[in-house]
Amino acid sequence: MTALLKVEDLKVEFRARRGQALVLNGVDFELDPGETLCVVGESGCGKSMTALALLGLIPMPPGRVAAGRILFQGEDLLKASPERMRQVRGNRISMIFQEPMTSLNPVFTVGDQIAESLRLHRGLDAKGARERAIDMLRQVGIPAPERRIDEYPHQLSGGMRQRVMIAIAQACQPDILIADEPTTALDVTVQAQIFDLLRELQREKGTAIVLITHDMGAVAEMADRVIVMYAGRVIEQGTTDQVISNPQHPYTQGLIACLPELGSSQLDERAELKEISGVVPSIWELGTGCAFRERCPHAHARCAQVPPLFAAADGGRHGAACWLLDELAHPAEALAA
Repeated sequence: MTALLKVEDLKVEFRARRGQALVLNGVDFELDPGETLCVVGESGCGKSMTALALLGLIPMPPGRVAAGRILFQGEDLLKASPERMRQVRGNRISMIFQEPMTSLNPVFTVGDQIAESLRLHRGLDAKGARERAIDMLRQVGIPAPERRIDEYPHQLSGGMRQRVMIAIAQACQPDILIADEPTTALDVTVQAQIFDLLRELQREKGTAIVLITHDMGAVAEMADRVIVMYAGRVIEQGTTDQVISNPQHPYTQGLIACLPELGSSQLDERAELKEISGVVPSIWELGTGCAFRERCPHAHARCAQVPPLFAAADGGRHGAACWLLDELAHPAEALAA
């Protein structure tokens, strides 16, 4: 299958008083049509920055894309003109932002905000755009859409606002839907409803989804494939089953170990939640080696000297950037080093 989206060696840097900071450092991944790809990692690892780069929304200055390619159906979006990106953004590639209350415009009705993209990208008149907006509200499960369409964001609950964001993103039936932490600050029941809605829309429209999250439970529920990010790099990627059942990188192993075991009780003193010691390093303190070395139980001298290479596992379909994996694959070379 030909990839719908291919990201190659993507590097994004920001200029600050202290100098240039590389916030994305050689990000590589592919997305197939109709696939759900989860991007997982702690806050500050580069997940949302990757999404903004895909849509051409990196604030320039102080940021800039320093290198790489973003190939959407073979077209390099990094070489596209601003006019071309406006044609793609919201039409072929849409995004559900993390916090709907700050993403929705408080002075426009939700109907106006859905209809805007329909008029811009599909050329609908005011009546046609309104009818389509009502239909979209109905599709995302908002009751009484004929009335809700004239309401403002503050009149809706958090779950309904997130559904409006999905309606806006899906209005033009995009090829790719980027969902950046779409269930943040929602209760567990509403989270499940949002995930069910995304799956239903994907089945009906065939939309490929990039789901950005730090929740490994959401990854297990939603993803076909997973990429794990840390300090601006992709450190592991593979199918959901490969990454969850057989994690290769110590960081991925730590993320999965933090999950409570099925059937464990909070009252059971033995069922303690594990944690990854330490914190994500500042981008100014990454050094030249592996960014995870200060928190890694397996770190050794080589980890502080050279960034690890991406080594394949499971026949090449699964891989991680860790010297430990490379040494297991090439023990003679490791001893020589």
